[in-house]
This record gives sequence, structure tokens and C-alpha cells, in this order.
Amino acid sequence: ELVVRQRTQLGNMLRGLLAEFGITLPQGLEKATGFARDVLGGSAPDIPEIGQDVIRVLCRQLLSTDYLVRWHDLRLQAVARADHRMKLLQTIPGVGPVTASAIVATIGSGRQFRNGREFAAWLGLTPRNNSSGGKERLGRITKMGDQYLRKLLVVGMTSRAIQVKVRPDKGDPWLRQLLERKPFRLATIAMANKTARIIWAVLTREEAWSPRPA
Repeated sequence: ELVVRQRTQLGNMLRGLLAEFGITLPQGLEKATGFARDVLGGSAPDIPEIGQDVIRVLCRQLLSTDYLVRWHDLRLQAVARADHRMKLLQTIPGVGPVTASAIVATIGSGRQFRNGREFAAWLGLTPRNNSSGGKERLGRITKMGDQYLRKLLVVGMTSRAIQVKVRPDKGDPWLRQLLERKPFRLATIAMANKTARIIWAVLTREEAWSPRPA
């Protein structure tokens, strides 16, 4: 997580410095690393020499940090292939090696939670109850519990939701209907909550996820 943040910071710094000289570097990691490779390959931007030196240093740092991120990803993938519980978790849509390894490393078998709802609540993915006077009012999610796991689940579900928006014919009907009924952000949180419950069930039953028949 630290190395990913550092890579993002280096990309933003590179983009910001180039903008000072009127050079626009498009958003996206691939654009930044591609530019860095071009610079280190001899394609220097048309800026003063001292600026070129700084840009070259940043480009080296960016590519080195990107290499570290990819190395960590490969190590996590190797671990996820060898661990039975991680392999089971990766049968759940939106759960990859990074999320699966973080979940198993943090909660193990998941049997310390009585049910999936309790696990989702521990992650801070359940709405805050603001009920009074007999009227039920549910507010924003509590955001209690493990912030890193919560972020991984929300990011994974955001990616799924974007895929459904682009290719609705390929998406889960439940997810498609959810996105039609609720704002995008609320839908991704609801998906993360549901996925947390599925994760608990998969871990405690030691069974791969399979979609329920309609």
C-alpha cells in the first residue's frame, strides 16, 4: 500500500512539473510510465537542462517504484495460488489476489464472526442507525473496523459496477437493477456489503462461491 501511494505521488509530481513548462501529460499510470521510458530512452522534453535533470530523476524513481509494485503483486499471486482459502475467495466476483490475501491474513477462517452481517458491520459497511420516535432512519456507513479491507472491497465493487455500465448485457441482473435504482456510490457500497457477507460464508463453509439460480 505504501509503494502504491509512492508511485501515485511520483506520477502526480511528474505531471505537475511538466505542466509548469506547458507540457500536458495525460492522466493514467500507463501514460506516466510510458513517458518515463521515453525520457530514459533519450526522448527528453523541450525544457531547460536543469529541468530535464529533475524530470529524469523522477522518471527513474517512478519506474523503479512501479517495478516494486509489480513485484509485490506477483508475490501475492503466488501466495494466493498456494493457499486454499485464498483460492476459494477468488471465486467471488470482484475479489482478486490482493483482497483475498488481505482478508485471510486479517481474519483467517472468519469464524470469530457469528454471521456475515456481523463481519460487514466490523468492516464498517453497514448504515448507521439514526432511528428515533419509532421512525427508522439509516444514515451513512459507520466506517468502523478495518479501513484497508473496506477500501479493497469498495474498489473491487466499483470496478465491477463500471464494467456493468459499459457492458450491461454481461452484468449480474441484480447488480444491473441496483445501479438503476441507486446512485453509483451507494450502489458500490451496497455491493461491498453483500460481498462481505459472501466472503464470510465462503470462508466458514469452505466452499467456492457459486451464483444462486434465478
